[in-house]
Amino acid sequence: MSAAERVTAGRTAADHVLDNPARASLTGPHAHFAERRGRVLRYPVDVSPWLALPEDPGADDWADVAALAGPGQEIALPGFRGEIPDGWEVTFHVDGVQFVDDGLAAAPDPEAVRLGPADVPEMLDLVARTRPGPFLPRTVELGTYLGIRREGALVAMAGERLHPPGWTEISAVCTDAGFRGEGLATRLTLAVAHGIRARGETPFLHTGAGNTRAVRLYESLGFRLRRRTRFLSARVPELRPEEDGRSVAVG
Repeated sequence: MSAAERVTAGRTAADHVLDNPARASLTGPHAHFAERRGRVLRYPVDVSPWLALPEDPGADDWADVAALAGPGQEIALPGFRGEIPDGWEVTFHVDGVQFVDDGLAAAPDPEAVRLGPADVPEMLDLVARTRPGPFLPRTVELGTYLGIRREGALVAMAGERLHPPGWTEISAVCTDAGFRGEGLATRLTLAVAHGIRARGETPFLHTGAGNTRAVRLYESLGFRLRRRTRFLSARVPELRPEEDGRSVAVG
């Protein structure tokens, strides 16, 4: 039974890793990226903005988040549905959806080229113009990224981000405005999915719940809605020194 079939069958151990995929990644295949304080994990800030809380964060965990990130810093908490502590500012909040492979016609693409560190400046430029989601100078290290070039210029790309055991997230799917409508995003999504399947894993992805164009595309390709989630960012409170030499949070 495939991982996608196990999700269809009901709640399993594989089901759980997709409920908190950033944490499952940082305690699994992406453990070599993990920065840790107590029970809190995060990626290096030039790799991904995502931070992973335990399932039941308490006051000590939030203190560790603040210490790990630093006062005044913004943190991304994908999928978090609990309460943000008093004094923390919510800076971004949007409803999202999580899709899993449910019959993709995955296939390699003859025009797709592997992208690496030398391509990062072009990748960052394409992301800045198309805004598919967070992509930083070292995000390319998270997995395989494929692109399509026209007259030497990078015009479309897609790649791998979160990596819970048995699963790989497809991310950074984007196409230059001048080349939309040619099916490049579809081709690259299926090509990345082919590589994921080739190593015995199952593709999944996230997008905004309000991004109806992307939702329709992914459903048409053979992705199935698994769960609704949300993307949340918050700012760590600033600190001020006290007379006894300690620092306390300021709301």
